[in-house]
Amino acid sequence: MWFGAIGCGLIAGVGIAAMNATNTEIVRSAFMPLFLSTPLASAVLAAAGVVRWGAPGSATIFAGGVIYVLGMFVVTVARNVPLNNALAAADRASAAAAAELWATYVRDWTWWNHGRTLASTVACGLFVGALLTR
Repeated sequence: MWFGAIGCGLIAGVGIAAMNATNTEIVRSAFMPLFLSTPLASAVLAAAGVVRWGAPGSATIFAGGVIYVLGMFVVTVARNVPLNNALAAADRASAAAAAELWATYVRDWTWWNHGRTLASTVACGLFVGALLTR
């Protein structure tokens, strides 16, 4: 039992450190302009769908934009980023506490990440569908 707890703590410690390093680096990378411009473009497309309502593909492009902004961007800001911030602020002095923190973090973060992936995929499909109806 003790060996398992220590092993999980060490793995959790490495996982926590790796995720924190990733989260620190990503905000300084070329990823951020792409990450921030995609929801903006999706919002513009949703607005274009409203302005051109009734035109072929307008409802589809509106839906794609709304799903992307809400399902990817809002979920990221409201769920994943706070989880990342909590992970960065957590005390990892205890191996058992680190293992528990990591298990909770991975479960919750992965759940929301799957939602973001699904929303992004659906939005992409809707955008392609809108293009095909034109």
